[in-house]
Amino acid sequence: MTQEKIRQAYTEYILEHGKQPESVYAFCKKLKIKEVDFYEEYSAFPQIEAEIWKNMFIQARASAEREEVYQGYSVREKLLAFYYTWIEVLKNNRSYILKSYEGFDKPIFMKKNVELVDFKTSFYDYINELLLEARETREVEQRPIPQLMQRYPDLFWSKTLFILDFWVNDTSKSFEKTDTMIEKTVNTAFDLLGRSPLDSLFDLGKFIFQNRK
Repeated sequence: MTQEKIRQAYTEYILEHGKQPESVYAFCKKLKIKEVDFYEEYSAFPQIEAEIWKNMFIQARASAEREEVYQGYSVREKLLAFYYTWIEVLKNNRSYILKSYEGFDKPIFMKKNVELVDFKTSFYDYINELLLEARETREVEQRPIPQLMQRYPDLFWSKTLFILDFWVNDTSKSFEKTDTMIEKTVNTAFDLLGRSPLDSLFDLGKFIFQNRK
């Protein structure tokens, strides 16, 4: 309960003051808890933010997966559903997101922001599950370069940060441009990772090599 209380109070402080509390001591005094109680839950303010970002991911994933149609989706459709749901979660917390985003090192796709580390770990677990399924359904082609395929989660994480960055700066009505960006981003990724004429050419070359006299 203390953890939830701290997290909620921190979020409200950011929204009301537009910045982090001056110190853990001042924050705890305002919250009427002992400083030691804070440190039993968190080591510093960025750790609270990391949990908030991770929780928004968990909420979006759980919400998308609860939909009856989700399990019948292709992997491409599942990822689209997740991103659309994630943006809805972000919309509900936009004021906080914008303040948190202000403090990030930029460009966010090239910097390691500690606030996003836990979110990244959870996202990698999710995308690896989807990629495993995608290889089984041949939505993602099994290619003979393991080092390349190992980088696929990095590709989708970069796209996630790109979508976040785009949404933060989106001024279109109901963020409709972000929805279009999500669709184009996911479709392009799966078009690139799926079977292509180059794969057919490689298979032909492999067959000829294996059956040469």
